[in-house]
Amino acid sequence: MSDITKKSLVGVLKTTADLLDLLGVGDDPFRAQAFRSAARSLEGVDTEVEALAAREFAGVPKVGKAIATDLLEYVQTGVFGPLEDAASLIPAGVLSLFRVRGLGPKKIRALWDAGIDSLEGLREACRDGRVAALKGFGAKSAASFLEAVEFALSAQERQHLSTALEVASVLCARLDGLEPRLAGDVRRGLDTVRVARVTVTAAPEAVQERLSGVVEGLAPVERKPLLAGRVDGVPVEIAYAPTPGVRGALDLMMGGSTAYREALRGEAKAQGFDLSGRGLTRDGQVLDTPSEADAMRALGLPLRPAEYREPEHDEVWQTLPHPEQLVTVGDLRGMLHTHSTWSDGAASIADMAAETIRLGHGFLGTGDHSRAAHYANGLSIERLRAQLKEVRELQAAGVPLVAGAEVDILDDGTLDYPDDVLAELDYVVASVHSLFTLDAARQTERLIRAASHPLVTILGHPTGRLLLRRPGYALDLDAVLAACEHHGTVVEINANAYRLDVDWRVALAWRGRVTFAINTDAHVPGGLRDAKYGVMVARKAGLTPEHVVNTLERDDFLAFVARQRAGR
Repeated sequence: MSDITKKSLVGVLKTTADLLDLLGVGDDPFRAQAFRSAARSLEGVDTEVEALAAREFAGVPKVGKAIATDLLEYVQTGVFGPLEDAASLIPAGVLSLFRVRGLGPKKIRALWDAGIDSLEGLREACRDGRVAALKGFGAKSAASFLEAVEFALSAQERQHLSTALEVASVLCARLDGLEPRLAGDVRRGLDTVRVARVTVTAAPEAVQERLSGVVEGLAPVERKPLLAGRVDGVPVEIAYAPTPGVRGALDLMMGGSTAYREALRGEAKAQGFDLSGRGLTRDGQVLDTPSEADAMRALGLPLRPAEYREPEHDEVWQTLPHPEQLVTVGDLRGMLHTHSTWSDGAASIADMAAETIRLGHGFLGTGDHSRAAHYANGLSIERLRAQLKEVRELQAAGVPLVAGAEVDILDDGTLDYPDDVLAELDYVVASVHSLFTLDAARQTERLIRAASHPLVTILGHPTGRLLLRRPGYALDLDAVLAACEHHGTVVEINANAYRLDVDWRVALAWRGRVTFAINTDAHVPGGLRDAKYGVMVARKAGLTPEHVVNTLERDDFLAFVARQRAGR
């Protein structure tokens, strides 16, 4: 069986639906919707892929016999027939247009019909007026797409942290027994990753044997103890130490930013050493350095934790907590800012709470969308009060819950529910979901007003960015965070791997000045496990449990909110 995850299953179904919409072919206009419905259904099923495949996807709502057969083949072979069939009819350049924010199948079809069939071609067409002249586009759209395509071109060589970690974890599992360790960008917890890297202690032949059929094009890299290839299109590198005595030097060279590695090699050279992935040497003699600590001890230098090996840490890393003191997933007690079937989630509140407890956390905080989010089935005041009734009944039955909502910040900075309704909630997350293109001054004023509201507990995903998809909106983020500091508003680190908002650099700069919440924004039970990505962001910022509000137990969190509201 191939290393297919549920995320992969959902992804191929959604992509197939998009491609069918783009092609607009066939006699069945509902075929694309069938794939989309199946994807949505699978997102809400909390069953491992192996178990789903064992029963041939029987019993999964919206997954008919034909799609089930194709999914089973995908799990067994790594090939999803309907996607391959659709993709074969579309030029690669046209497929790349899906990476441009704001472009869906219909607009991409219009561009394709106009002869615009690549990211580079779209950039030129935006510049020379061809896009503005197309029906349904216009000058404003052309300017917006130009900005978006430039962003897509700059991001096309990177992967989301979740994707790279998943691939690196597959490699580690296949290399079990060869001391596999995460390396590179994944080990350091960067929000996006260029190459998924792993280090091992083994001869290259042993690595190649283990990864046969898993890594495409696996081959040695000239003059380096390195094998490179791709897994599902993701670039991978496996660095090998042929003997245990050089592993420490290898891990150092594969475990830091370029600037960090070059600075370390310069320090070594100044002392008469040569440091490389092949070991730490002096006068032609290879020193025995089986660990990073051994190599640094030989150089007489302090060992810098992997989380702190970025240029932004250079001046501050020795003042930050030791890794053993940093926040962990296990420290998180409250899973705040989560969604259910009341709005656009795929599971009930009770099921989300049950998964929270199963994962070892203490309580669930509801956070369904407010009424302005009509696209996400946002709750009217009447529906919110009906949900509150359900939450209170579940609480009375012993389910560990706190009642909240993710309330839209409106264009003028006011909130989507009146104060008397907000006061009925145990806590409030306020977020922007619209009007991303306001000028910086208006956007800043909008968020400051919301962050200053006496009933706002947490400012959700403060910049609105979607990694590798769109940058955050224009605003003076420091001014917004200063308002949070002044009013005691908690700042969210949104753990969804497509957001990771706020950025770790921002959290590092504001560490000790504001309180943070690591929130999954989970829409399905499995999304609660995304907490690990938010924790990786927090650790790069040097955050301990004391900096993170949802490390508090339920009663302590409610007391925090009460003090927060009283202090305003």
